[in-house]
Amino acid sequence: MSRLIRQFHRWVSIFFTLTVLGNFAAMAVGTVPQWLTYLPLLPLFLLLFSGLYLFTLPYFGKRRAG
Repeated sequence: MSRLIRQFHRWVSIFFTLTVLGNFAAMAVGTVPQWLTYLPLLPLFLLLFSGLYLFTLPYFGKRRAG
């Protein structure tokens, strides 16, 4: 299960990076639609939750083994 979440976290981080780069490129060109500025928030929240899960995983694994 954690392997699947790690893979998900990696792909979402790539998508997040691309949305942020696209956002900066659009700002450099000219006016930016408002929806484009909020586009990176969805993958950011997904990264937050999957990252917190992956961060706490070793602590709960030690508790079960001990």
